[in-house]
Amino acid sequence: MGKTLIQQARGHGSFSYRVRRRAFNVLPKYIMEMNKGDEFEVVKLISSGGHSAPVAKLRNHKNGKIYFNLAANGLYEGLKTVCGGTANGDVSMVGDLENGTQIFNLENNPNDGGKLVRSGGNCAIVVGKRGNQMVIRLPSKQEKLFDAKCRATVGETAGQGRLDKPILKAGKKHHIMKTKSKLWPRTSAIKMNAIDHPFGSGRGKRIKSKIAQRNSPPGQKVGLIRPRRTGRTKK
Repeated sequence: MGKTLIQQARGHGSFSYRVRRRAFNVLPKYIMEMNKGDEFEVVKLISSGGHSAPVAKLRNHKNGKIYFNLAANGLYEGLKTVCGGTANGDVSMVGDLENGTQIFNLENNPNDGGKLVRSGGNCAIVVGKRGNQMVIRLPSKQEKLFDAKCRATVGETAGQGRLDKPILKAGKKHHIMKTKSKLWPRTSAIKMNAIDHPFGSGRGKRIKSKIAQRNSPPGQKVGLIRPRRTGRTKK
């Protein structure tokens, strides 16, 4: 009798593949009520299971509004940060920053709350300006253009060195990945039975060529997902 594929079970959202809500109770992102010159105080540093970096709880001095942001390296409770500043931990538009400034929690589009460079110990670098856009070098060394009105936090994300200590037990790794809703360990498809995966049995260890449609269900969405072309590239 057939067995439900792992990707089918994850898509269904059963209790085995559901993240605990408290792992993502804290949502670090920029709020709309941030004006240039506003002063924020670091109220608390929170260890969030769903994030690789600690999260800072900040309070606006004027209206008392709270928002959460990923902590910069060297941030501590009681420190005051400024919206529009250039010091470590300040939130500013990338168009107002000098070349060579290290930034993290970068917005992909203005006012989206911060989407890029959010993992612990990472940072991007402001390279230059082209009209109304800024050239940012991402941690992958790729340079990309962003709107000058996109916001980012000055500095480097806290939590550097988290990968230096080896994880000695499989159980510890299991709980870490489960908290972040990551699939671990990953089993090779050709090592499965034929009934458990479209690539299963591995007879001769030759992966079957399969082109899956974009709208195919999770159990069939394996292999090449609607590729533009197939076959070897002619030189």
